[in-house]
Amino acid sequence: MLFTDHGLSPAQISILFVIWSTTAFVLEVPSGAWADTYSRRKLLVLGALLSGLGYAAWITVPSFAGFAIGFVLWGTSSALISGTFEAFVYDELAARDCTDKYAGLLGRARSAGLVANLAATALAAPLFDLGGYILAGVVSVLSCLVQAAVALTLPEAPPVEPAQPEEDEPQPTSTRVALAEYWSMLRAGVTEALTSRPVRRAVALVALLGGFLAFDEYFPLLARDAGASTTWVPLLIAGTVAAQAIGGALAGPAYRLPAASFAVGLGATAGLIAWGALSGTAWGFAPIAIGYGVMQLVIVVAEARLQDSITGPARATVTSVSGFFAEVFAVAVYAGFALGSLWFSMSILVAALTIPVLLTALVVPFALPPAKNSVSTEVSEA
Repeated sequence: MLFTDHGLSPAQISILFVIWSTTAFVLEVPSGAWADTYSRRKLLVLGALLSGLGYAAWITVPSFAGFAIGFVLWGTSSALISGTFEAFVYDELAARDCTDKYAGLLGRARSAGLVANLAATALAAPLFDLGGYILAGVVSVLSCLVQAAVALTLPEAPPVEPAQPEEDEPQPTSTRVALAEYWSMLRAGVTEALTSRPVRRAVALVALLGGFLAFDEYFPLLARDAGASTTWVPLLIAGTVAAQAIGGALAGPAYRLPAASFAVGLGATAGLIAWGALSGTAWGFAPIAIGYGVMQLVIVVAEARLQDSITGPARATVTSVSGFFAEVFAVAVYAGFALGSLWFSMSILVAALTIPVLLTALVVPFALPPAKNSVSTEVSEA
């Protein structure tokens, strides 16, 4: 709404989304290797601060250029956090021999974030009425500062120190050591993501599912096309966010369901979102919300099983490879919307995006790794 109310067209808005995703995917894998060689907690803090700077750019320079700067900062933040957060949580649990709790913890964390998003969405209307976009932007900046403060409180196990060379051997400089370690992690992560069959399939599946989250960037425009006012748009979006929170919270209990169950759920998601988009009314956001909640459940389970399938040392890098391809797919979606908006309505475009969702549902049984320890459990029971 901020962009349209400052005179930007749907095509210009899509260009901004392309800038955002392009920045994120260019930095995605390099930042993952950085997270494998540096303090992941510090990177999470830095990512939160960059997001705050991005929001500040939006409210201080409310033009296409200012919005573009904000998206560059936001894209950089997304790259720093993506992969870093998942690897950080999984390895911290591994240090405590508690990786079996990862799916449930990740689901609750995603849900907590979505509940905070829901609260922000619900507050958007009164904040807008009270102080317009300026007040909403200031609150957004403050929320990023809170995020950085919370990241500082997270525990972080000390890294494993590399073996020290003999005293009579020449000592490389710290910079050379850091660069060598960085390139080693980058190579190890990319190699595992591309050559290990279960990891490669999981990376591709998570990337596709992550790309489908591009849906929600167009939900406000879809709501406005359905006749909703600026005040009511956040309330309609709140329903989709609430459903995502519920879906994420259910990911832990659903973690061990067979892959076919998630395939059916993803297929239902495609039908529900298409139905809601083509309804042309605000009531269409009810099936959209249900579908989005199911998709969130599938995404969290797929992310958890990806982490379980990684065996090498470069966990953040492997995860970032998936994030990279998710951003590539998102850029394709944004470009498609920008081009398609010249001929088709927003409802048609959103409905059309459900076609790849349906096709992805068909490959879930082959691409989703089995639940951790499911094979060993079956053997022991036999």
